[in-house]
Amino acid sequence: MKIEIWSDIVCPFCYIGKRKFEKALQNFASEKELDIIYRSFQLMPDIQTDPSLSIDDFLAREKGMSLEQARELNRQVSQQAATLGLDYQLDKAIVANTFQAHRLLQYALSQNLQQQAKERLLQAYFTEGKNIDDRDTLFQLSEEIGLKETEKVLASDQFTAEVKMDLLEARQLGIKGVPFFVFDRKYAISGAQEPSVFQDTISQAFEEWKSEAFQ
Repeated sequence: MKIEIWSDIVCPFCYIGKRKFEKALQNFASEKELDIIYRSFQLMPDIQTDPSLSIDDFLAREKGMSLEQARELNRQVSQQAATLGLDYQLDKAIVANTFQAHRLLQYALSQNLQQQAKERLLQAYFTEGKNIDDRDTLFQLSEEIGLKETEKVLASDQFTAEVKMDLLEARQLGIKGVPFFVFDRKYAISGAQEPSVFQDTISQAFEEWKSEAFQ
C-alpha cells in the first residue's frame, strides 16, 4: 500500500511528524507491505538562500512579529522536538531554498535511498546548521548515504520535472500546509498528529487495501 508524504525540509513540524509517523509504524505488523514516498513541497518557493540571516530574524520578518516572539516560537518547537529525541539547533539553521534538495530526494527515490536521504537532510538542516541549498553540502550528504551520481544529476535538469509535478499535485489536492500524509489515495492526515492517529488510519487504509487486492 502506498503512503505519500508531502513535506518540506525546512519545516520543523515535518521532522516532528516524521518521528510520530515512525512511532506508529513500530506497532504496525505489516510495515514491509507499505510503500512510503516523500513528495516535494515548498513552504516558501521564492525564498532566497541567505546564510547571514538568522532563523529568528527571518521568522520575525515573515510573520510580522517581534524578535522575542520569534525566539519564543522557535524555543517551543525545539522543546516539542526534544520530546521525540530530536535535537533542534535552530540558532545554527541557515535560511535556504529547498528546490535543489527536493531534486536530490527525487533522485534518491529512483535509487531506493529516499528514506535515508530524507532523514539525512532533515538532520543536516535542523541539528547541524548545514546549508541545504549548497551543492557541495548536498554532494557530501549524498556520499554518506551511498548516492553516487548527485553531482552529475544536480548539474543537469534531471528530476526538476518530478519536483514540479509534486508541487502541482499538492496544489490540485488543496494541500496548503505540511506535513500532509495520503494513504492509498483514500485517506489523509494533515499535520504532526499523535502516533495513535497515524496507527488508526494506517490500519483502516491497509485493511481496505488488502481486501480489495484479494477480491
